Amino acid sequence: QVQLVESGGGLVQAGGSLRLSCAASGRAFSSYAMGWFRQAPGKEREFVASISWSGGTTYYADSVKGRFTISRDNAKNTLYLQMNSLKPEDTAVYYCAADRLPFVSGAYDYWGQGTQVTVSS
Repeated sequence: QVQLVESGGGLVQAGGSLRLSCAASGRAFSSYAMGWFRQAPGKEREFVASISWSGGTTYYADSVKGRFTISRDNAKNTLYLQMNSLKPEDTAVYYCAADRLPFVSGAYDYWGQGTQVTVSS
């Protein structure tokens, strides 16, 4: 079992920055890859970024590449998403998720409750 709790969301102006955190507990944090997803009102949930157990491999959606950075601190059992140059279209509920494998497989078994990010124009 894995429990995930996101934090760090809020209201920010376009061009601003936010850093999301995801605190994990339960199974050893370094034993699974992690991902960030988001869901805007009226839209389906979409992939944002993912990271392997060591942090050595990362993937990004084209829409956030060059603006967002995913990272993890295994000693603190925490996943991060640094979001820079935010745009109104980044407004969504952001979720972290735990992969079932140490390497990014795309199969996420556990999800957090989400944190709201709102970017004003």
